[in-house]
Amino acid sequence: MSKTYYELLEVAPSASVDDIKRAFRREIAKYHPDKVAHLGKEFQDIAAVRAAELTEAYKTLTDETQRAEYDEVISSGGPAAPTSAPVAAPPPRPAAPRHAEPAPPSGSSIFQHERSASGDLVLKFARERFKSALASEFGQYDDLRLQGFEVSAVPKPAFFSMKSPPRVFGRIVPVVDAAAVAEAWTLAARSPKDKQRDLCLFLMGPSVAPPGELAAAINEERRKPMLAGGKIFLVPVNTKTWAAHVPADAPPVVKSLLARLKPA
Repeated sequence: MSKTYYELLEVAPSASVDDIKRAFRREIAKYHPDKVAHLGKEFQDIAAVRAAELTEAYKTLTDETQRAEYDEVISSGGPAAPTSAPVAAPPPRPAAPRHAEPAPPSGSSIFQHERSASGDLVLKFARERFKSALASEFGQYDDLRLQGFEVSAVPKPAFFSMKSPPRVFGRIVPVVDAAAVAEAWTLAARSPKDKQRDLCLFLMGPSVAPPGELAAAINEERRKPMLAGGKIFLVPVNTKTWAAHVPADAPPVVKSLLARLKPA
């Protein structure tokens, strides 16, 4: 189900026009072309689509007549985004009111603000891509919604198979390094025990430490007792290229998921 315009802007249906304007300025800043220019084309396309959606939501909810009509549509169970909304083919640089861009902070906080907005986009993209790969691989799965993981999937076994597929957890971090490995492994080890399934832990981020550092960190964690039931296979993944360091003894599903994650 698609999000309503209120959900896109992260405001309540009772929000005032001023609240909507502030929310629009906050959200559109995350997807401005200048702020995603350093990302790949795929990220830029996603940002353009989202910016167009936000702009359409802004125009609708700040117009009294259009807002009343839109509220009537969604209250009657109609589509959250009318088919006429121009989000399918966004312009290369989405139009927005001149006041759409908030006044930037000064000094080093400008850099921090832009890094935060870009990081938020990368995280959302990686999470949705990983969920899509899981759905394509397993069809159906239960998400345990464990704290510390974007996804903690327990796939449903195929009706013709006597063996349950491994659990698949996904955690997204700014930097995949030894510290991130230790933290993710500790969180995974505390997850509900399941002796019937191994655990494939995908540790993903836009920056990845050298293979030697990661291998040493993973070997250190593997020496610890297995508290989560089955064996843990930690897979470091670079979300910029979707390249990964795959353990030699990892289940086949790891390579299959990685193939689904990589752009065609």
